[in-house]
Amino acid sequence: MSGLHGTIIAAHGRHYLADAEGEMLQCVTRGKKTNVAVGDIVKLVKTSENQAVIEAITERKTLLYRSDQYKSKLLAANLTRLFIVVATEPGFADDLISRSLVAAEAAGIEPHLILNKTDVADLLPKARERLLAYSSLGYPVHEVSARANPEHAVATLMPLLAGQSSIFIGQSGMGKSSLINLLVPDADIAVREISAALDTGKHTTTFTRLYRLPGGAQIIDSPGFQEFGLYHLSEGMIERAFVEFKPYLGGCKFYNCRHLIEPQCAVLAAVADGKIAPFRHALYKQLLHESAQTLY
Repeated sequence: MSGLHGTIIAAHGRHYLADAEGEMLQCVTRGKKTNVAVGDIVKLVKTSENQAVIEAITERKTLLYRSDQYKSKLLAANLTRLFIVVATEPGFADDLISRSLVAAEAAGIEPHLILNKTDVADLLPKARERLLAYSSLGYPVHEVSARANPEHAVATLMPLLAGQSSIFIGQSGMGKSSLINLLVPDADIAVREISAALDTGKHTTTFTRLYRLPGGAQIIDSPGFQEFGLYHLSEGMIERAFVEFKPYLGGCKFYNCRHLIEPQCAVLAAVADGKIAPFRHALYKQLLHESAQTLY
């Protein structure tokens, strides 16, 4: 059978769906390896009319994943932008935002924040104030209301998606699905088709999936999650992923300074001077701790 290339557009367990030049193919990997991610461009060998085996993954430009002490979970490959969706209500977690930003920086993906539900006027000032911690670091924050002003939301976000491969992540309740449905008008139909093709047995949103937009843009929607483990990052990667540390790296007394308790540490001095937010340095310490726990 002839070989061809396809893009992985959905993953559920060990079952994958590939778009091979417009043809949808159910795919499996050879053996037990499951290191395939949505967004991967893969080499396929068709085994029947609508089925194929993944022979190889072509070289990835970027890879976003999260990990705990025991295993890692691939989120998506070949991304160029990451959109973190937060809202005026319910409350959002700074820990998840900061971890997502660190993951994006470490992977070489450009992060953006979307503040949804701006129509909840009484909670808007507080949400804006909290997001200053990120916009002051240079991360763009885009304000929208998917429900109250859908046209404005589409007009704000569409130009940011053009020509990009983007992933949307966020805690449940932030309105991420509402935004995806605005940007991808046939998203619900696509989910049903993907569910059927993957034979998940029920209408499910627990899988990551890729939608194509006109003009070459791709949107990847991931299931909502509350935890974003980064156990796979090395100390050096963690240090460099905190953009506000950059002016101070190399300025410490000791060349191998870990910026924890060392004397004459330029990063600790910047924290003391209010130039680095204490909650960000606290997360840095937590990530170093996690990095040291890795068992694999």
